[in-house]
Amino acid sequence: MKKLMLLAAVAVFGLTNVTAQETTFGAKAGVDLASSKVEVEGISVTGSETGFYVGVFAQIGLSDEFAFQPEVMYVSVTDASEIHIPLMANYSVSEEFSILAGPALGILTDSAEGFSSFNYGIEAGASYDISEQFLVEARYSLGLANLVEDAPDGVSAKLSGFYIGVGYKF
Repeated sequence: MKKLMLLAAVAVFGLTNVTAQETTFGAKAGVDLASSKVEVEGISVTGSETGFYVGVFAQIGLSDEFAFQPEVMYVSVTDASEIHIPLMANYSVSEEFSILAGPALGILTDSAEGFSSFNYGIEAGASYDISEQFLVEARYSLGLANLVEDAPDGVSAKLSGFYIGVGYKF
């Protein structure tokens, strides 16, 4: 687990050697409104839980409007915890308002037997800079991975989440 977190941090912060207009680092935390969807032979059951997330990010400027924003977050809800790694494109609509979108990878830290520990999906959302240091954000993460290992046809389990939080740029 420690090796995995170190590898993720190196991946995020190792990208800062890229020649860019500006690179900013930060930390974030907030609420995760998680949902799960289980389907068995056409019958669908959904559930939801509230948890939290905390993590770090880098904004690597590519142009005046675009930045690459890799993140490493720890996400926890009652029934599942995950190391969440979004790789976001950040498009600045104005000096304060940005739109975010991109793929996300996840490693479930406490998956049960018969369930995969690898999750992936796509995310989209928005961020608003309150000041040069503080921001607020909201985003939706759509889980695409079937977390049931060797699932027979018609059986699937997927995790998604709606994140609302604050961040601080160093």
